Amino acid sequence: MEKKDIDWLNLGFTYIETDKRYVSNYKDGVWDEGGLTSDANVNINECACVLQYCQNCFEGLKAYTTVDGHIVMFRPDLNAARMVDSAERMEMPPFPEDRFVDAVHQVVEANAAYVPPFGTGATLYIRPFMFGSNSVIGVAPAEEYQFRVFTTPVGPYFKGGIKPITLRVCDYDRAAPHGTGHIKAGLNYGMSLYPTVEAHELGYDENLYLDPATRTYVEETGGANFLFVTKDNKLVTPKSDTILPSITRRSLMYVAENYLGMEVEERPVALDEVGDFAECGICGTAAVISPVGKIVDHDREICLPSGMDEMGPVTQKLYDTLTGIQMGHIDAPEGWIHVVC
Repeated sequence: MEKKDIDWLNLGFTYIETDKRYVSNYKDGVWDEGGLTSDANVNINECACVLQYCQNCFEGLKAYTTVDGHIVMFRPDLNAARMVDSAERMEMPPFPEDRFVDAVHQVVEANAAYVPPFGTGATLYIRPFMFGSNSVIGVAPAEEYQFRVFTTPVGPYFKGGIKPITLRVCDYDRAAPHGTGHIKAGLNYGMSLYPTVEAHELGYDENLYLDPATRTYVEETGGANFLFVTKDNKLVTPKSDTILPSITRRSLMYVAENYLGMEVEERPVALDEVGDFAECGICGTAAVISPVGKIVDHDREICLPSGMDEMGPVTQKLYDTLTGIQMGHIDAPEGWIHVVC
């Protein structure tokens, strides 16, 4: 298969239209059979529910070229299950999990020429999403919906190598108690834009959001979960009903326990104890792990012992092991790798 004429080594995180995408519509209580299309445009009424009341949810995953030349996806079944949870919370009809996996498989296979070659550090980003498509003027759920999947090739998250980042403790709340912080809804990300831009203008890489009820416990950043490593090499991750259940975080917890022999603990993490950890990172689909070197809590700086020069040794092992599994260097647990072609 001949690849597209793309400068793979210099790809950024921007949208590049690919040849095919998947579309399925929900009407009269059922999803239609769906299928691939070449049309990248969405045609909806100006009063569509998604435009008026933000009724939508989405997912994000990647396709890779492994060391042996196969194109694979990483745990798409978990994305399918999480999207069901998101849809139900947003009062939308869930797209069946088996059809979700089949849809992303079809789109990746149809756009195989856009999957970057092994060794470039680039990947094919996959964006499944769903929205209320019919016109709604009163505050109510839509009656019709559209599920779509598109792809775009993206470069490595870190250009020039991984460098620890600086976070600020944010005065804004990412989510409300008993709200939608635990699902992947667009409205969560829309409300994070203002504090994100503000953080960047002040010289910080990202925000650290505290729990909205007491503002004393670490939750997550605008789009990534936290990982902490204790001085005796235990992996600790924050536990909360208002953070997104990251697939990358859950995978790293498994890797820590079953590949690296570490003790793993999921519990509430107080901001006051963060300075006692040996290492800190944030994790997600885009970068796998971003090491954190410093957290600024207003007039107080929390510097992690791993410093600002490199990723900590345990975080590095976690990163290397998980990416090794994804790229085919290390044997994966059963069901983790979905082979497309």
